[in-house]
Amino acid sequence: QVQLVESGGGLAQPGGSLTLSCAASGNFFKAKNMGWYREAPAKERELVAMIGFGGDPNYADSVKGRFTISRDNAKNTVYLQMNRLKPEDTAVYFCNADLTLVDGPFSFNYWGQGTQVTVSS
Repeated sequence: QVQLVESGGGLAQPGGSLTLSCAASGNFFKAKNMGWYREAPAKERELVAMIGFGGDPNYADSVKGRFTISRDNAKNTVYLQMNRLKPEDTAVYFCNADLTLVDGPFSFNYWGQGTQVTVSS
């Protein structure tokens, strides 16, 4: 059974920093795209950042220059370093990954359980 396990959420002050981690575990062959989405109250889930297996990142405009996504392929783990946090970054952050179960092109999409990030003074 495949799982994405997130950690690192919590409370930060405006201008502060937090780091999220997400580790993929279970029976799969390869983690392809890995990334983070967030869902704020009364808003739709939105993409925050995504990174391919080769390390090419993409960011939402709202977080460019403040957030950095990275990954450790040996650990099947993706990280989100969040700097200069703003109150509007408050949301539940969800890890997302495309995992292949065998050696081949087809992948399945998985979600983590979500971790709360609150930015408040």
